Amino acid sequence: MKLVDIHNKTIKPALYEKGNSVMWTDTHISKQLLHVHLNAELDLGSRKTKTIISTVDWVLENTDKEQLSILDLGCGPGLYSELLAKKGHKVTGVDFSENSINYARNEAEKKLLDITYLKENYLNLRLEENSFDLVILIFTDFGPLLPKEREQLLGVIKKVLKPGGVFIFDVLNDRNIHNKISPKNWEVSKGGFWDSKPYMALSESFVYDEAKVILYQHLVLDEEDTLKVYRFWTRFFSHDDLRNILEVNGFDELSFHENVLPEGDLWNGDNVTFCKATNNK
Repeated sequence: MKLVDIHNKTIKPALYEKGNSVMWTDTHISKQLLHVHLNAELDLGSRKTKTIISTVDWVLENTDKEQLSILDLGCGPGLYSELLAKKGHKVTGVDFSENSINYARNEAEKKLLDITYLKENYLNLRLEENSFDLVILIFTDFGPLLPKEREQLLGVIKKVLKPGGVFIFDVLNDRNIHNKISPKNWEVSKGGFWDSKPYMALSESFVYDEAKVILYQHLVLDEEDTLKVYRFWTRFFSHDDLRNILEVNGFDELSFHENVLPEGDLWNGDNVTFCKATNNK
């Protein structure tokens, strides 16, 4: 590959221009992600175990039923689903990572937990209408969705929620956006996170101020001279941003909370907003 080709990929792309590779379904990377998910001391693939436990307690405190039918979107290896099932709730978990879903299913079987796990893209989810009391989407998964995908997801959630059902999710809020830009970084590896074989990776980020979006981009060049472009678009939200999106899609009784997570880095504490919304159909 010519250097000019690599250089052209480092130019700031148009807002929401897609890359050519998907991290979550890559055979090698998804295995690395599962290991990160399961590290109880890291706030990366999932949050720390203590934080997950306190978050589940907070979610349940914000519902008015003791026995819930719960849909856990982007459930990963089932860390939240398991805690909810152990508390007596009926849980369905959805994720499109095969490694994560297989792990979650095996764990549920070993622990004798009655959890339904589906390996699907939740944007295209088809489940019985009016079947869930609560839908959760945890670990700021709402922000990386494209605008049309957010609309699509809210449509899915509205269909599967019972009238008066609750949707709880978290986002990165728009405080200190420019502090969340990652510096440009080169990595040369004989084999690591991005590939089991030698590769060179360039990681950098670009901010789109008017859209409140940061692109976290990773260019990975392998031994076969194949350049993979991973793009993670992250939208940051104010309360008004969320209110505008949710109300037009049929949700009301909105409440916003910045006191759910413990203080830490720029991805924790009051940098994260939890939103509770009610299906008003």
